[in-house]
Amino acid sequence: MNWTDERVEKLKKLWSEGLSASQIAAQLGGVSRNAVIGKVHRLSLPGRAKAGGTTTPARPKRATSAPRAPNYAARAVTRTVARPAGATVLKEEVAVDLVAEQEIAPEANIVLPMSRRLELTQLTERTCKWPIGDPLKEEFHFCGNDSPESSPYCNYHARLAYQPSAERRRIR
Repeated sequence: MNWTDERVEKLKKLWSEGLSASQIAAQLGGVSRNAVIGKVHRLSLPGRAKAGGTTTPARPKRATSAPRAPNYAARAVTRTVARPAGATVLKEEVAVDLVAEQEIAPEANIVLPMSRRLELTQLTERTCKWPIGDPLKEEFHFCGNDSPESSPYCNYHARLAYQPSAERRRIR
């Protein structure tokens, strides 16, 4: 199949209208989708716009070291994002509203119980079995404070171990 000037012009027109390579190949007849894609690249045509498509910027990565709460003070920032357009990827400037993030300070009235520093052989059914430290180090020990009958941990460590699922989702 030869690409005549007339067929090339029709290809350019259909491509600028946002038709896919398969749709263009069907309208031109006697040419495959891959042939249309190859010709578009050789002509260096700009990426076609998707019908009804929206540009969604990539989400910025967040640090996972500490839980954060939104400050709700939005500010506009311009970001360069890449989006697919047919067989090409376009880069464009997009204004993005970012929400400033703020560190959550722990409550000041939390009382951290003092550990009794028990070894594994000293644990009973009524002692907290919360491990503290690196098991391969000499200073490794267990909390050892009194635990309720229904839990292997003291009240403080039970709150750390058994968080409600809604609370875990909110922190992430």
